[in-house]
Amino acid sequence: MSQLSSTESKASFPASSGVSNRAAPRQRYVQCANPTGLHRIAYTEWGDAENPRVLVCVHGLTRSSRDFDRVAASLSDVYRVVCPDVAGRGLSDWLPEPMRYGIPQYVADMVTLIARLDVETVDWFGTSMGGLIGMSLAGLSGTPVRKLLLNDIGPHIEPAALERIGSYVGQRVRFATREEGIGHAALLAASFGALTSDEWREINTPLLREREDGAWEFRYDPAISVPFNATTPEAGAAGEAMLWRLFESIACPVLVVRGATSDLLSRETVAQMVERGQSVSSVEMEGAGHAPAFLDLGQIAIARRFFLGEDEAAS
Repeated sequence: MSQLSSTESKASFPASSGVSNRAAPRQRYVQCANPTGLHRIAYTEWGDAENPRVLVCVHGLTRSSRDFDRVAASLSDVYRVVCPDVAGRGLSDWLPEPMRYGIPQYVADMVTLIARLDVETVDWFGTSMGGLIGMSLAGLSGTPVRKLLLNDIGPHIEPAALERIGSYVGQRVRFATREEGIGHAALLAASFGALTSDEWREINTPLLREREDGAWEFRYDPAISVPFNATTPEAGAAGEAMLWRLFESIACPVLVVRGATSDLLSRETVAQMVERGQSVSSVEMEGAGHAPAFLDLGQIAIARRFFLGEDEAAS
């Protein structure tokens, strides 16, 4: 399992992030259950800790909660923003059984997290895998999800994207320097958009850790690739059918965001989501593929308008 600090603390941020000390989050942990024991999930919490209005932001397959620093800082004036590291990533524990790295375990962990927050409802911002977790939770009877933003993800994932992701996920890569690791992560995530070198450093630095020998490596558990690579065409088709059923059950407002050049979420799938969903709208972002980074103010404004409404977002 990954090494965790034992107490709540302040998270640190690079000066280039635009995150002020006033908005700095609290680093916290919650204990969750898996079939063979317990594991801890790390999360950062922004804004008033007593605010019952909660926004949960969940990252993609190999990413971390720190992808949402700017979104969280921007929305923490209205929300208590909670950004978890999914099991096996960031500062969260690694699972003892690799085949448990999947949506059912992740949903169970998020239910435990929401219970820890002691609120009845949450809004949800999910990028890629984080969107699949949110979709699965929002489609359940009695769901706490009130609004759902899906960032470049839907029930159907294009095969070409799965091949691309499978070509790198779980590979044990070593880097001589942190900067080399930041650059490598930027190449893997090039379709996020035209980010500056400071922006890549901001979101990729938390993905890395220094080894005892002085080399650098990704923080995430390479074993997250085990269930990913073990998926058969039959299992993939069954999983997609289940996701469509869950998606069609979602009664809350849903915003589907698609990167204009995404190889993972097609325009055809977005059109089906709008048609088959109960209350679904969509927007396409130019200059991005899979998945829009939501670092610039224009992109963040789209999320703010969806979650808060035009009048409140402008106030």
